[in-house]
Amino acid sequence: MNTSNGTVLVILLNYKTAQMTLDALQATRAAMEGIPGEVLIVDNDSQDGSYEFLCEEVAKIPSDDGLAKCRVIQSGHNGGFGAGNNVGIRIGLEEGGFDFFYIQNSDAFPSKTAISELLTFLQANPKAGFAGSHLHGQDGEPHFTQFRFPTIASEFEGQAKTGPITKLLKRYQVPMFDLSDTKPTQIGWIAGASLLVRKEVFEDIGLFDENFFLYFEEVDLLRRAKLKGWSTYYVPTSRVVHLGSVSTGMQQWSRIPSYWFDSRLYYYTKNYGKLYAAIATLASLAGGSIYQLRLLISRRKGSGPKGFMSDLFKHFCKSIWASTARPRGTAPPQPVELRS
Repeated sequence: MNTSNGTVLVILLNYKTAQMTLDALQATRAAMEGIPGEVLIVDNDSQDGSYEFLCEEVAKIPSDDGLAKCRVIQSGHNGGFGAGNNVGIRIGLEEGGFDFFYIQNSDAFPSKTAISELLTFLQANPKAGFAGSHLHGQDGEPHFTQFRFPTIASEFEGQAKTGPITKLLKRYQVPMFDLSDTKPTQIGWIAGASLLVRKEVFEDIGLFDENFFLYFEEVDLLRRAKLKGWSTYYVPTSRVVHLGSVSTGMQQWSRIPSYWFDSRLYYYTKNYGKLYAAIATLASLAGGSIYQLRLLISRRKGSGPKGFMSDLFKHFCKSIWASTARPRGTAPPQPVELRS
């Protein structure tokens, strides 16, 4: 593998998953063998002893084992996924010497060649800004994390869950299921659990928008990059075990939290305007109504978190007259810019 101009800073974000982060670190250092760079663990203000535990454990790692060096820092506040990663990205950009940034979740365990596969691809494709991995569970089952950008049509299709509608609107369907198992494919966006990013992308478009607390921050970042000519690729030969939503508890959600609705509405409003956001929400409600009607006729029970449609409608009504639609109300709705 050519490692010239290939220095990588791994940003491993921890939030109350200290032991898992330590386990992920072990896999990451093995995957970084032969790649110049460093691992930076960012504790996202866990306040549960994670920072102290990780500092103690990292201090025990031999400095002469030939693998990537590692350090631990504290974010100082929990501003969410994007804000936590921004802490590490800023450090890497200000210190210099890093050509790529590998963004990794604490519940993601890269295989021995996972990072090198992403790096080799980006080195060979200078117009590609992002390369993401094939994520799969411990049982080997794939996690579908490759997507098109959401639209009004995809909102309708995704909630209708009806064969003829899906067939008609297939090219707008957000999940991209039929991708090659061997060849890299250009996509819209990919989950940020295992994502290699070219340094120049951040220099060109800025960092994650910290108005997003959780969810839609990767969608927004990769869309901004696409508008500047940077493409995103799924690299299936880069394989990563992913437990999935450990910090957020998404897999156990009985009801979707308000911050997901906040992020969704902010994404549409920021990128397309209020009218588009309103129509997208109405399309989702219309699709959901079709699905509910099908369930009623067939006398079947629906799947997914309860109360989604009513919660979406209430959130929309609450937000429609607001002067802004950003989720946290603490910063203007614009990308986080680099400090000069």
